Amino acid sequence: MTDPSSFFLLSAAVFAGAFVSGLAGFAFSAVAGAILLHTFPPLEAVPLMMVCSVGVQAANLWALRKSIQWKGSLILIVGGLLGIPIAVYLLQNADTHAFRIGFGAVVALYAGYMLLRLLRPTLTHLRQMERQGRNALVGFGGGLIGGLTAMPGALPTIWCDMHGIPKNQQRGLVQPFIAAMQIFALALLLSRSSLSSTVMVDFVISLPALAAGTALGILMFRRVNELAFRRIILVVLLLSGLSLII
Repeated sequence: MTDPSSFFLLSAAVFAGAFVSGLAGFAFSAVAGAILLHTFPPLEAVPLMMVCSVGVQAANLWALRKSIQWKGSLILIVGGLLGIPIAVYLLQNADTHAFRIGFGAVVALYAGYMLLRLLRPTLTHLRQMERQGRNALVGFGGGLIGGLTAMPGALPTIWCDMHGIPKNQQRGLVQPFIAAMQIFALALLLSRSSLSSTVMVDFVISLPALAAGTALGILMFRRVNELAFRRIILVVLLLSGLSLII
């Protein structure tokens, strides 16, 4: 990492991904990957994004520790852990390209539709999220989709948005789920191969940008109101869905 342009791109990608993840709670790889996957080899970029994302999630959990709803999150996590092995099998034995495009289109259409509906004062939400079976199914879908698209938080976030969950409660439910899915995915990666010295050097170099982006994102999360946060979530979902399509 002696090339100044590579250093700048690495720092910019990590800062942008950390900022969005600190603010919205997810989408680090969708944002950072838009730069890193075009700058570094996939074998270097993907593990780096996974390690950085776990770091952001750890910071998010600490900053939001008073809002964490462990009981509700555990149900999502159990479902998600059942979905990831199936995703790993599909990645090894099936062509998942069409699935990624289809899921990206669904996410983008949902986010775009809900952004338009925010302009109307008659917006309503689903109720009764306390049904544990449905929440476990959402967690399963999140783990399955996360294993195929690197976006485990998309489905639980949409589920919370459909129910009009307040921002602190939403982050308290979804944040531990995303962290657990990413740690599990990183553990699977490490079980197959160790992190290269290049990845570790890149991670150390990117730490200032990672810390600054995460801190700024969390600060902005605490300052935005409920409506602004919902708009941010929908915009992030829209861009994440489009990134899968493109």
